[in-house]
Amino acid sequence: MKVTKRLISFLLAVVIMAGISVTGVAADAGAEKVLQFGTDGKFKIMHVTDTHLEYQNVEASVWLIAQACDKEQPDLVVITGDNVQNYDDASQTKEIIDKLMSVFEERSIPTAVTFGNHDSEVGAMSREDLMAYYNTYSCSVSVDDGEALSGCGTYNLPIMSSDGSKVKFNVWVFDSNDYDEEGRYAYVKADQVEWYKATSDELTAANGGEKVYSFAFQHIIVPEVYEALKKTDRKRLFSYSHMYNRDEYYMFDPNGVNYGTLNEIPCCGYHNDGQFDAMVEKGDVLAMFSGHDHTNAFGVKYKGIDIVNSLSTRYNGDTFSTQYGYRILEVDEADTSKYTSRAEHWYDMFTLEDINALRKAGDDFGYKTALDVDFKGFFQKLGHILGRGIVTIFSGRRVSYPD
Repeated sequence: MKVTKRLISFLLAVVIMAGISVTGVAADAGAEKVLQFGTDGKFKIMHVTDTHLEYQNVEASVWLIAQACDKEQPDLVVITGDNVQNYDDASQTKEIIDKLMSVFEERSIPTAVTFGNHDSEVGAMSREDLMAYYNTYSCSVSVDDGEALSGCGTYNLPIMSSDGSKVKFNVWVFDSNDYDEEGRYAYVKADQVEWYKATSDELTAANGGEKVYSFAFQHIIVPEVYEALKKTDRKRLFSYSHMYNRDEYYMFDPNGVNYGTLNEIPCCGYHNDGQFDAMVEKGDVLAMFSGHDHTNAFGVKYKGIDIVNSLSTRYNGDTFSTQYGYRILEVDEADTSKYTSRAEHWYDMFTLEDINALRKAGDDFGYKTALDVDFKGFFQKLGHILGRGIVTIFSGRRVSYPD
């Protein structure tokens, strides 16, 4: 369904003002989707990213994602790109998408999807084809923004108050595109930035002049992440060279607000069309969440906005992939200017009790997967703790923060 995002925003505002809570427009049947704070006043989002699903890893990965959904009971799942292998045979791509989306469909969890640099760089399906297929699922709240904007999958999802009377929070979803003309990582383009600014103004106006606080989700992190880190003139343990200037090294700034772990270089786009500056100007975005850099689970604050990276949400069966996982965000409608965030690693997912329960229940596949994750994860976690502890002891520099 090709419609402009402005039309979607206008229709949404009309419907909300009429007292009907519709927060997403799906491309299949246009069914109503209600995103709303619970009776307890809370709203929980699970950030899933970089699943990179293919035949070799799909079964274990989706099983773990299903376990996470059952544990967390999220109100919304946001998937931010590099989702599945795009095969030359579209039926194979759809088969992998089916396995992923069935997890959310079976649990009736509203699910928002956008794309990364790998989703359509090869294979039979374009971004538009992929979005149309994701939207065949009734749990999808994703929007094909049509030809009005660059990329495919830039939209917003208003979250209603628990009594359904007003928009209380908002989720921005951006397609950060794939590559620029020189083959470097892409970015959110100027037309998408202008759409954000206009839609932000519309939400504020509809809310009686009060800004609606929000999160932004996309695949590729913004370049401003480097301005929030500390620059050093030489390589140190757990410092990383700039994506486009390898003579500059960056690490956590001890005088800044940091949390989590920085495990690899932040891979932003080369160009910058002012997305972050626009969000600073509007003042409604609390935090920006990205994937792309698979092992990073960190956040830094810059100009009042948290720039956050979430872990790859897959399991490849090797030791290192036990470090992958997901992020959970929670907002309370009593004060939507604040939120809580935590990264969950696969290696922390199961206790011995959980594993034994799977064995007793006869879940052979689950038992073996959980046992594998715990066993390999023990060594990954041990190495992680020892490595960072040694740096702190010998340099006095903190390289990991509470998440």
